[in-house]
Amino acid sequence: MKGKLFLIHWSASEAAEFAIPLRARGWQVEVEAEDGARAGKRIKENPPHVVVIYLTRLPSHGRETARYLRSLKATRHLPIVFVDGKEEAVARVRADVPDAVFTVTEELETVISKFAKGGGSL
Repeated sequence: MKGKLFLIHWSASEAAEFAIPLRARGWQVEVEAEDGARAGKRIKENPPHVVVIYLTRLPSHGRETARYLRSLKATRHLPIVFVDGKEEAVARVRADVPDAVFTVTEELETVISKFAKGGGSL
């Protein structure tokens, strides 16, 4: 197992699809697709190696969830990787969560591999 990954995307069916190749590559993937507060609580209770947030749907929800994670001592330093999204949404998230990593779906596995169990961190 590469490590624990928490995936947030505001479409349950798409989130399930995005999780399939990650699990196939050895990640233990938890998914939240409905409630950012619930995601934050689950992440705080059982921190993953990396949090992946898709910005293709409801990017403001992803931004707020990341801001919440950054506000908590227990999750402040977790690596957060944002995926895809329109240029304007990405710019807003970058301004609010400047230490996050930004990528596209095609590069996600390469980007998150550095956060695998025993790997690096932000």
